[in-house]
This record gives sequence, C-alpha cells and structure tokens, in this order.
Amino acid sequence: MRASVLQRLPFTRRAFRYLAPFYPAVFERFDLSAYDLVVSSTSAWAKGVRVRPGTTHVCYLHTVSRFVFAYDSYVGGLGVPSLAKPLIRSLAAWDVAAAQRPTSLVANSRNVAERAQRFYGRTARVVHGPVDLERFTVGDGSGDYFLVASRLLPYKRIDIAIQACASAGARLLIAGTGPARRSLERVAAGTHTEFLGQVSDADLCAVMGRARAVLFVGEEDYGLVPLEANASGRPVLAFGAGGALETVVPGVTGEFFAEPDAAALARLLVAFDPARYDAARLRAHAEQFSPAAFKAGLRAAIDAAVAQLPASRRRSASVSRA
Repeated sequence: MRASVLQRLPFTRRAFRYLAPFYPAVFERFDLSAYDLVVSSTSAWAKGVRVRPGTTHVCYLHTVSRFVFAYDSYVGGLGVPSLAKPLIRSLAAWDVAAAQRPTSLVANSRNVAERAQRFYGRTARVVHGPVDLERFTVGDGSGDYFLVASRLLPYKRIDIAIQACASAGARLLIAGTGPARRSLERVAAGTHTEFLGQVSDADLCAVMGRARAVLFVGEEDYGLVPLEANASGRPVLAFGAGGALETVVPGVTGEFFAEPDAAALARLLVAFDPARYDAARLRAHAEQFSPAAFKAGLRAAIDAAVAQLPASRRRSASVSRA
C-alpha cells in the first residue's frame, strides 16, 4: 500500500474533513504510469486519478459525492461554516469533471447508477456490493431490543430511530461512533436507548443476531446493513427509499416505512412481529450478495471496459493492478 503525504500528518484521522481542499491535487499526483489497468474504489476522490492514454481505468462508484447532490443535508449537517460554501462548490465542480476521466463506471447499486447518469451524465454498470458472509452467523433473535448499526452522522437520521422507539416503548441499542453522538445522546435522554460505541466484529455479530430487528432509518446510497442483518438471520425495518429498495424484500426480509419520520416508524414497531420471518430464508437472501458474486460481476465489468478501448489505444497485453 502506498499512501499519500497527507497520511503522515499527525491529525489526519480526526481532521480528515478539513483536508478536503487538498484531496484533488493529492489524487491527481499519484503516479500510475506503470499500469495498464487501474481499478479505483471511491465515494469521492479516487475517480480523479490521472492515467496514461491507453490505460483502462474502471471506477467502482459507491456514491456520487454527497457534496454534489445533497449539499444541505450532508455538508450543512456537518456544521460547515457558510464561508466555506464557495470552496465546497469548487470541489463539486472538480468532482463532476473528474467523473469523466475513468474509462467506465461501475456502481454499487441501481440507485447510485441513476445518480451517476443524472449528475455526471454517465452510464454505470451495476455490480452490487458484497456482504462479508463469514463475519455473521444466524442468531436467535432472543433479545428484547431493536438495533441500529451505523456511523453516527446527521444524514443517517438515527434521531428518528430514537424517537420512534421511545414512542413505541421499545428498547434501542446503537452500535457505532461518529460526530453526531453528543446531539443524539441529547435526543435519547430519558429513553430506553443505549449507545454501545465502537464494537468488534464478534460483538456486532452477537448483538445483531439477538436483535428483534435491525433499523435502517436514513436514505442510503446502497447500504450493507440490511444484508448484514439478514446474514445474521434478522429482519430489517427500513425507510423505503434509496439502496434499501434493492436489498429489502417486504414481507420476506423485512418491512418498509414510507415517511422519514418517527411516527411512521413507531407504527411499524408496534405492529412488528419477528416470528413472521424465517432465519434460514433471511440468510439465503443475503447469500445472493456474496463476495463470489461480486468478484464475478466486477471481473465481467473490467473485461468489458478493456474491450471497449480500440486495440490501437491499448497498451501491452499484460495487466497490472493498483
């Protein structure tokens, strides 16, 4: 692994968002001239790497950058000062231009592919992201709680889960860390909500397997949590928008609530019966999104991208990876 110079800064982990103005230049300066094939994996910056003519660049796109299509809910929710808005707009302009560089785009969901078409003007092949099936085992759902497993960020709308569980008189566990924790703790004051913080893979498997159901409240680009819940034999109660529409099967692997508010989710919690869901069937659904299926889909996408370059523009037949 070769990291950029930013990796050596002492405050990188905690202040990485403030380094955003430097990311375009850093990624553009990576020397990839020795490679015939470059596969980038990105939610923002890596699609902007520069390659030599004749090199195939396949970009696996986790999302169109949120500061491009969801400025108010994402950037505003992180408390970015208004004085920084011109800078964010310039980064958005760079992002759209950078999205034109790869030979082809591969999206992790139909939802993201539609955004790529709308905001970048590019068609993206869909290869759904894989769930790490080996991390999860089927649980028995014996716990008396619902679970949220997420980074604690404003756009995740975990506040809705807290308020809904409070209204329904339900216990809620929240696994994960993030900058919104303090504000969420204020929302949760006086409720049956417990913040677990960062948990290990083993602990997440255990707490997920015992949950009555997993709550997936925000509108996500794709979202692996519903599939991780199903791999643990547990159903998902999800907001019916975004990537969840591609991973949750109503009445089979979980249920949707239609409005992004606590009242809608609370009604679903009150009516929810975990006995309706078969753990083996939930696991089988998750297995359709296996790492093997992902590798086969990505390999086909790479082969198609290589084939679309005219033979006169291709470099040597050997393939290097970055």
